[in-house]
Amino acid sequence: MKQPLGVILAGGQATRMGGGDKGLLTLGGQSLLSRVIDRLEPQVAGIALNANGDPSRFARFGVPVLPDSIDGFAGPLAGVLAGLDWAATQGADAIVTAAADTPFFPGDLVPHLLLASENMTHPLALAATPHPERGPLRHPTFGLWPVALRDDLRAALHDGLRKVVLWTDRHAACQAVFPVTTFDPFFNVNTPDDLARAEAYL
Repeated sequence: MKQPLGVILAGGQATRMGGGDKGLLTLGGQSLLSRVIDRLEPQVAGIALNANGDPSRFARFGVPVLPDSIDGFAGPLAGVLAGLDWAATQGADAIVTAAADTPFFPGDLVPHLLLASENMTHPLALAATPHPERGPLRHPTFGLWPVALRDDLRAALHDGLRKVVLWTDRHAACQAVFPVTTFDPFFNVNTPDDLARAEAYL
């Protein structure tokens, strides 16, 4: 399979942070979004950003901005669909998604997702970390998504499906499990307290 494209998901409403764009918050003198771009860019063939509203606020990052094509803040799956539709115009087979508020995700995210999905007809994989009681804990905004399933996803969204794992389970998605060291690499910034924790992790 060709190297996938990367799509950063920033279409949420950030209600627990008081609204606005979490990706534009500063962490250690650098925006969360620029940290995510720096981490994802070496792993993919190109990057776009899924975000709604005025795209000019992201102009300084120099990446295409893809709005949701499903109205009403339909959640991460709407961002995945926007990314898949963009990837189809680029001739790509797949995308890898990352969340704009998760600055420490693994630097080997993409190769591990590709490896986990190696024998699948349509490569579909979610990142996960071990959990001592519940087994692997999935991180549904970090995944490998095949362009071939974009119309299936579009139909599911139009039917009202919003929960990522309901759709991925329907297609027998696999998991790529990443180790947890000092903290979970998929730790994301949802609240001001989380931002303070991220500063400490730096």
